[in-house]
Amino acid sequence: MGLKRYIASMDTTITNAFKMDLSTRGTGSNMGASDILEVFSIYAQQSGSTGLSPELSRILLKFPTADMGTDRTAGIIPGSGSVKFYLRMFNAEHGETLPRNFTLTASAARQDWEEGTGLDMVEYTDQTYQGEGANWVYASNGTAWGRQGGTYYHVDKWASFQQTFASGTGDLEIDITTLVEQWVNSAGNVLGSKSNYGIGVQLTGTQEAYYSYGDSADTDKGTLKNLSGSTKSYYTKKFFSRTSEFFFKRPCIEARWDSADRDDRGNFYYSSSLAPGEDNLNTLFLYNYVRGRLRDIPVLARTGTVYVSLWSGSAADTSTGGSYLQLAVGGGVKAALDTFATGGWYETGIYTASLAITAAVNPIETLYDVWSTGSYADKLLTQFHTGTISPVSLSASNYNPDTRHVVSVSNLRTTYSNKEKARFRLFVRPKNWNPTIYSRAVSTPENTLIDSASYKIFRLVDNYEVVSYGTGSATLYHTHLSHDVSGNYFDFDMSMLESDFSYGIKLAFYNGAIGTWVEQPYTFKFRVEE
Repeated sequence: MGLKRYIASMDTTITNAFKMDLSTRGTGSNMGASDILEVFSIYAQQSGSTGLSPELSRILLKFPTADMGTDRTAGIIPGSGSVKFYLRMFNAEHGETLPRNFTLTASAARQDWEEGTGLDMVEYTDQTYQGEGANWVYASNGTAWGRQGGTYYHVDKWASFQQTFASGTGDLEIDITTLVEQWVNSAGNVLGSKSNYGIGVQLTGTQEAYYSYGDSADTDKGTLKNLSGSTKSYYTKKFFSRTSEFFFKRPCIEARWDSADRDDRGNFYYSSSLAPGEDNLNTLFLYNYVRGRLRDIPVLARTGTVYVSLWSGSAADTSTGGSYLQLAVGGGVKAALDTFATGGWYETGIYTASLAITAAVNPIETLYDVWSTGSYADKLLTQFHTGTISPVSLSASNYNPDTRHVVSVSNLRTTYSNKEKARFRLFVRPKNWNPTIYSRAVSTPENTLIDSASYKIFRLVDNYEVVSYGTGSATLYHTHLSHDVSGNYFDFDMSMLESDFSYGIKLAFYNGAIGTWVEQPYTFKFRVEE
């Protein structure tokens, strides 16, 4: 699936800005129930005996990291080191002044806090009076912040992050993987642990307003001594909150990982001097379904060793009747002339092995892959599966191809439930497929496998892009399509889509001839319902 979103479970704005009278600060106000979150810094709107007074606004968010841990245990998201987590917040348009050329810092909070039920973001009338809900002075009911305005891990590189904006209309999207891994603290985490007190979003220290009065304890009625601060204002940046009516605009942590299963059974090539070593390897998958569910093979479980051998066929080429074939070194083959590749557990009920084989003078048309376990050296093996492979020999070309394709989603339905995880399967053939009269009568076009394919999903009513192509980073590829002997496919969690709307799927294929991704001229439409 490659993508999972966790919507904020708590959020609020805290401020020390002046109320409408420009004499009383709103440090006791709470905005936990507002559908807007706000960051700003105002310099010199008011002056007094202590000099020009700064006004600041900051955002607090908390996310359900317990759910992330549960999903990781269940195998829904990968283990530590195989997934990235992005903090995403979405711009809220407004008619007030926008800041320019500013940097927002997102840092882990050091104290727990309460969301509260306040709404007023203009006159700051929703006071907590040290009751429920965070404000500038108090983190929760009767518990003050260790430092007014909140306490954060500003100098911890694993817990503090930044994004720079040229204008005030952009969305926030920051890689906070190291912090989430500390919060979840599951197996494989090497970064230590932190209690999940959420994250604070504010202008970087040099852009929050300059203020010279007071001391390092910040005892001056909620103002912050900031000798390196700015003498100009950054007003005002707004984001949608978790209670926003706009389904796709709520702040979230987005988990992304490369979930594509690249099973080469339908795209198996003989080893060739035309290809580099890694491209001569073929990865084979074994899927163990028991009563409709993927289940680990008891004798293998997750730690056992699986062996894969390739055999030639019988005289009639209907079963294994030949002998073990020698494999090339690489992948799971460790020594020359070996006749087996060592593989292992991939995920629940799925096992893999990678190998290469060189074609004979007269290439074998059908190879038989035999899966077994036991003692290979003593040939005391338990065989539990035999498959078939139709290998292809590589050949160079005397022209530079620019293949176009006809594409369909063979199992597309008109409607899906927002509670299901759906699998979409592609049927692809070259656009210029032109069979002979004989082949037209006796066959149908083969499903062409695309090595590098990606999808995006958008809402039809306004073309809002819900999931973008994940093709920009070699470490993510979270929207890449899997492939097996039946062609390309991808899985998608429909709970990430708002119900009672129609959506479109677009596909992009990587074209090696021109060295870029090419979007296919097809849109596949479906609707999501409760």
